[in-house]
Amino acid sequence: MAHPPRKVWRALTEPRLLERWLRMPNDIKPVVGHRFELLADPVPAAGFAGGPVACEVLAVEPERLLSISWGPEWTVTWRLEPEGRGTRLFLSHEGFDPDDEFQRMSRRIMGGGWRTGVPKALARVVDEIPD
Repeated sequence: MAHPPRKVWRALTEPRLLERWLRMPNDIKPVVGHRFELLADPVPAAGFAGGPVACEVLAVEPERLLSISWGPEWTVTWRLEPEGRGTRLFLSHEGFDPDDEFQRMSRRIMGGGWRTGVPKALARVVDEIPD
C-alpha cells in the first residue's frame, strides 16, 4: 500500500474506518482480549443468514500485527511491514475445516473477497485518511 503503517493500522483498528472498507459495523479496539462483533450481511450462497459474528482481539503489536478470532473457528491476522514510504500488508485467514462443505464454501467465498474487493476498498479508505 502506498501509505505508511500508521495509516493502514488506523484503517484496521478504528471502528468507523474498519466499517467503511469491510462494510461491517463493529466496536473493535486494538486491545488483547477485547470482544466485539462484526455485523455481517447474509450470504445465501454459503447458507449464512448474516448477523453478528463474535470476535476477540488475540494479538496486537501497534502498526505491525493485529490478530482476531472471527467466529468460533477462524483466525484473521494482518501483518504490516514498512516498505519504502509504504506498507506491505499480509493477511492470513486460518482455521477452515477442509472436510466440512460449509467451511470449504466459506473459504472460497471469503478468499475471493480478501483477494479482490477488500484490498481495493481498504486502499480507498486509507487514501482518504489525512496525514
